[in-house]
Amino acid sequence: MKTARTPSSKRYQALLQLLRTADTLWNSSRIFFARWDLSPSQFNVLNLVNDKPDGMSQIELGRQLIMHRSNVTGLIDRLEARGLVQRKDADRDRRAYRIVVTPAGAKLVRQIVPQYYRLAEDVWNGFSVATADRWEYDLKRLAANAGKIATSKEAS
Repeated sequence: MKTARTPSSKRYQALLQLLRTADTLWNSSRIFFARWDLSPSQFNVLNLVNDKPDGMSQIELGRQLIMHRSNVTGLIDRLEARGLVQRKDADRDRRAYRIVVTPAGAKLVRQIVPQYYRLAEDVWNGFSVATADRWEYDLKRLAANAGKIATSKEAS
């Protein structure tokens, strides 16, 4: 007999499969970006700042990437050492920087993006756009539920 705290077998199996899938996607992206000596996170930084002529602050990047500021700093340090991004003083706050893509970084993004989008389409092979839309909606709901749990545990 199931207790109230035992998840349904189907829901539990679905969560495990979601975690396996996320791990597989992450590993596949690591392999894909390795040919450019980038991590998926480094590409995400480049891709985010590439469309922002004024750049982004490290705080904005951290929020978009869902990572701690200290991790963002390390990513930017490595990208800056390769000449792919640079820190520019923020106009209104001398203590802050805006992260902007360099011409070399923009060129690299232009080289990677078409291949990246093509592979993203391959991942969705056999699935309709409507299915992808539904998954996006459902995964946002799952993330919100998980976020509530994390928030309530931190508050206790």
